[in-house]
Amino acid sequence: MKTLAAFVLLWVGPLALGQNAATGKPAPTKTEPAITQSAAPTKTQELASKASVRVDPEKEAAIRKLFEIQGTRSSMVQVLAGMSENMKPTLSKMLPPGEYQDKLIPLFFEKFQGKMKTGDLMDLMVPIYDRYLTKEDVNGLAQFYQTPLGKKMLSVLPQLVIETQTAAMNMGQELGRQAMMEVLTEHPDLQKALEDAGARKN
Repeated sequence: MKTLAAFVLLWVGPLALGQNAATGKPAPTKTEPAITQSAAPTKTQELASKASVRVDPEKEAAIRKLFEIQGTRSSMVQVLAGMSENMKPTLSKMLPPGEYQDKLIPLFFEKFQGKMKTGDLMDLMVPIYDRYLTKEDVNGLAQFYQTPLGKKMLSVLPQLVIETQTAAMNMGQELGRQAMMEVLTEHPDLQKALEDAGARKN
C-alpha cells in the first residue's frame, strides 16, 4: 500500500501543471477518464468553499470566466487521460510482478479517475488564482486567450504538459540511475551493504 500511495502522489502532482490548459480536440475515447461534475457536496468541495469565502464575488466570477475561456474542464480530461497512459508502465514497475497487474492497474485507474471531479478541482483553483493574480491579471489573461496566439497556446498546452512531464520523468530516472551507480562505485562499503541487504531479503 505504501508503494501504491507513493505512486498516487507522483501521478497526481503534475496534474496541476495542466489544469489551466485547454484544447479544442477531444481526449482519446479509449483513455478518457470518467471525470464528472460532482452532484453532492464532498469534503473537498467543503474545504474549497471555506477557502474561497474571502474571494471577492466579482473576481471569482472573472476567474471562473477565465476557466471557461481556457476550456479548463476539457483540458483536465485530456491531461489526465494522457498521464494515465504514460504512468501505467511506471506503476507496473513499482508493483511486484505478476499476472494480477493486468486486472489491478486498469481497475485502479478506473476507480481513481472516477473520484476526480472537475467541479471540486476548479473550486480548489479559485482561491489559488485569487492569491497570485489580480482581477486585472485575470481579465488580461482572458483577453489574451481570445487572440489567435492565445487560442493556439491553449490548443497545444495540454500536449506540451504531457510530453514535458514524460520527458522529465525519463530524464530523472536515467540521472537517478547514473547517480546511484556513481555513489556505489565511489563507496564500495555501501555497495556491499546493499548487496547484503538484498541477500537477507531474498
